[in-house]
Amino acid sequence: MSKEAGTSNLLMIISAPSGAGKTTLSQSLLERNSGLTRAITCTTRPPRPGEVHGQDYYFMAKDEFNRRKDGREFLEFAEVYHELYGTLREEVIKCFDKGKDVLLVIDVQGAETIRRQAEKDPLLRGVLVTVFLMPPTEEELLNRLEQRGTESGLKLNSRLKSAAEEIRQWDQFDYLIVSSTREEDIRLAQAVYEVEKLKTQRALSPVWNERLKT
Repeated sequence: MSKEAGTSNLLMIISAPSGAGKTTLSQSLLERNSGLTRAITCTTRPPRPGEVHGQDYYFMAKDEFNRRKDGREFLEFAEVYHELYGTLREEVIKCFDKGKDVLLVIDVQGAETIRRQAEKDPLLRGVLVTVFLMPPTEEELLNRLEQRGTESGLKLNSRLKSAAEEIRQWDQFDYLIVSSTREEDIRLAQAVYEVEKLKTQRALSPVWNERLKT
């Protein structure tokens, strides 16, 4: 990156247990905000039906993922259900260089990694905003997982156990959205995005920022 993240940049993280609705929420935010783009993450898991490489994820073999991890190319990475997930640093940089705000949809573990890095990384300092989407009840989360149809039996139990652990970390995030209807979830997430864009460290245009330095 030719410069540090500008004051207008925003890196918005949305985390939630599997099945809570973070994918649908993020897609709606992207549709409503032309200045917001999704950073595509990498995974070693196989594509689900309908998923496209370079659009939903970068699907990688484990040896390639580990090579990039050893080369410190990832902003964050984590092992989830025996598969590796990570966000390439160059992916976020590419978006910032285009003048875009970046949306990351990652798990709680990845969000914590980026939160720690933001304390010392000029790329992240002052631009990071984290949102946790919490399912209203365990029963509703189970219902959503069953409707998704990608897990059953032991996998469902494992998802629910992991969800309970992730929910305990809700207070580590800047914002909490307790999921209700799709429309209400979108309204609240949109409000977070708009409020954060109005904060003083991001509100001034690049032209005014330069003039006020003189």
